[in-house]
Amino acid sequence: MTSLLTNASAMTALQTLTKTNNNLATTQNRIATGERVSQASDNAAYWSISVGMKNQSNLQSVVKDSIGFGKAILDAAYTGLDEAIKLTSEIHSRYLAREQDGVDTDAIDAEIAELKTAIEEIAQAADFEGQNLLATGGANVTVVTGYIKGDGTAGSTETKTLTLNAYDLEAETVNMTDADTTEASLVAMREAASELGAMKTRLDAQLSFTSKLMDALDRGVGQLVDADMNAESARLSALQTQQQLGIQSLSIANSNSQNILSLFR
Repeated sequence: MTSLLTNASAMTALQTLTKTNNNLATTQNRIATGERVSQASDNAAYWSISVGMKNQSNLQSVVKDSIGFGKAILDAAYTGLDEAIKLTSEIHSRYLAREQDGVDTDAIDAEIAELKTAIEEIAQAADFEGQNLLATGGANVTVVTGYIKGDGTAGSTETKTLTLNAYDLEAETVNMTDADTTEASLVAMREAASELGAMKTRLDAQLSFTSKLMDALDRGVGQLVDADMNAESARLSALQTQQQLGIQSLSIANSNSQNILSLFR
């Protein structure tokens, strides 16, 4: 009877130690990964939601990159247009000077021609990765500015087309034939610059929102799956102590069983 009781004690100690070891392995994994839900078996509902949120965050990252690409194109165009406005102001002043008696019109015409060439070169150089909003033949650029997750259906993509109403800075120099038409060109350039500024403001706002949305998604995922490292560390210490006690209990139970058996030898 005593032997049976001793064997039962050993089995109980073994079961308790096995459970402790399993819990210890779980806690060690949480500390190693920083996650309390790292696979579906940990919590199927939370795991599924977190996977969806991570995917949405990844898509927003693509949106963020696209917006950054669009901003770079706008920056190149705005920088070029800003310089072109300065040069066009110089052309305007040359045409006004040309109307005065006694000036060297040939020299002024040569200066005007050089300034026009400089504007054309700026228009061609205002390029970012092959995208140019100012040069002749410059294509409109479509930028992904947002992604809306579908509710059980496919999501939808928001886009913005970057264009200057088919405005052509390179060809604008043809219209600069006198002071009046050059002044009209200045007005058109300033309007185009204002349009670029408005587009840039919209992309800045969309970029800010996308960054905040990604942060919110990441925080949401963290709340679902991240482990409380302080709590897990405390749990690890407690389980390690339980493991040591379990090993001792099993050793004592086995020792008692051997002592009982030795009486019958």
